[in-house]
Amino acid sequence: MTSTADAPPTPIVLTQKRIWLIFSALIAGMFLASLDQTIVGTAMPTIVGDLGGVSQMAWTATSYLLATTIVMPVYGKFGDLFGRRWLFLFAIAVFTAASIGAAASTGFWEFVTFRGLQGVGGGGLMILAQAIIADVVPAKDRGKYMAPMGAIFGITSVAGPLLGGFFADGPGWRWCFWLNVPIGLAALVIAFRYLSIPSHRPKTKPDYPGVVLMSSATALLILITDWGGKQYAWGSAVIITMIVALVLAVAAFIMVESRAQEPMLPLWLFRNRTFVLTSAIGLIVGLVMFAALGFLPTYLQMATGASAAVSGLLLIPMMVGMMATLITSMGAITKTGRYRMYPPLGALVIVASMLWLTTLKADTPMWVIGGMLFTIGAGLGLIMQIIVLVVQNAVSPEQIGTATSANNYFREMGGAIGVAVFGSIFTHRLTEGLTDAFHAHGAEAMGSGLDPSNLVPTVVKHLPAGLHDAIVDAYVHALVPGFWYLIPGAILAFVLALFIPQLTLSDEAGMVARGEAIMEEDVPQQDSEPIGSR
Repeated sequence: MTSTADAPPTPIVLTQKRIWLIFSALIAGMFLASLDQTIVGTAMPTIVGDLGGVSQMAWTATSYLLATTIVMPVYGKFGDLFGRRWLFLFAIAVFTAASIGAAASTGFWEFVTFRGLQGVGGGGLMILAQAIIADVVPAKDRGKYMAPMGAIFGITSVAGPLLGGFFADGPGWRWCFWLNVPIGLAALVIAFRYLSIPSHRPKTKPDYPGVVLMSSATALLILITDWGGKQYAWGSAVIITMIVALVLAVAAFIMVESRAQEPMLPLWLFRNRTFVLTSAIGLIVGLVMFAALGFLPTYLQMATGASAAVSGLLLIPMMVGMMATLITSMGAITKTGRYRMYPPLGALVIVASMLWLTTLKADTPMWVIGGMLFTIGAGLGLIMQIIVLVVQNAVSPEQIGTATSANNYFREMGGAIGVAVFGSIFTHRLTEGLTDAFHAHGAEAMGSGLDPSNLVPTVVKHLPAGLHDAIVDAYVHALVPGFWYLIPGAILAFVLALFIPQLTLSDEAGMVARGEAIMEEDVPQQDSEPIGSR
């Protein structure tokens, strides 16, 4: 006779109401994590000036990026092993508590520490939200939920700089973090009440050596790309040592993963054609996207004289383009189940946008630049969330979190590499261009008392016409050639996307496939479990 304790748990009934309540908590969590990647940038001069960390300013961004990227694959794998409910609640709690700590910080390194803790929570919110949607919504219907998730990134890329500038100039920079507290608490309450996803007890010991090695390799790569050519020369002993350590960490990780019972990143996933192609495309698109968008705002500020906060408005066309193609393509995928055409089309649009950006000049009208940004956004909207949907559909329900986190992880790695390479090219050419500009307009430069290494957009705007135009030209000539280096990458993404196979989108949610849930339409109405009963 089977005891009650040994009986399998009663499957959860996924009603439409429950799904939308879960979705509201996921959206709130993703909004917090995405917003905090951008909101601090425009407020940063005020923050570091207040806390006394001007010379170490880079750590405020590095700590968040480093923590977020390291924890992504950990959350993905542990969610598959242990269940995602308590991990999601943990991520919200850590993020909200760290926001309070950042808001109340009285010293620079205290602030940096809480920014890193925010990253620990934020990385989990981004990964787990995408994986949980796969748990509760079948792949064939998932597009209408993933489109708003993708739109969050576009919205926060504009809203973040605006809010950061507003708080820094008005109520105070600490409100950049106090803002997170009510949203985080609301998401925590909703998730605790309605996120009814079972917990698991893994049959094998988690791959802790793999976690350590992957985290070490990630940290080394982020620091190499962040420090190389800035704090340390690329040929310096520090950078060379870190590169050697990175190679050794990657080699050790591969060796450990090949022997682990429950590997952090199963090597057999790389025999899955869809996983390999979408991971490679994510890395390449991340490289192109972050490289291009990382330096365009700097040019826009110099060309228009706009503040950092106002320059965020200039990115609205990109957000509109991304949302338009994302919502349209996801809607079409939900109706037809066909997704194969969109990633190649998106890559072609990105190629076209990079070619268009190579025509950028100092006197290019703003409406033309807006068209360029719209085109970039349109291309990204046809790729970013779609490849997440595709890879989730191509793996077993037990590997959804691992596959989702891997896709995001490779995109972040591509972004780190892209910013480093593009930044080196841009900085080298800009230094030469500004030196030539100041030599050619020596009298005007001497009269203005400017230092080429310390230019401010609002000051450049009011310089004499000749010197102003020369400085803007230097930015253009430093920026535009870099786009030619990005075009081969976009073309490679197009070629890879052509080989993505068209698979039938699953009509079962991940939890249903694992026997943990039943969709509402599959049970009599009177048998439905009351909302939030588990």
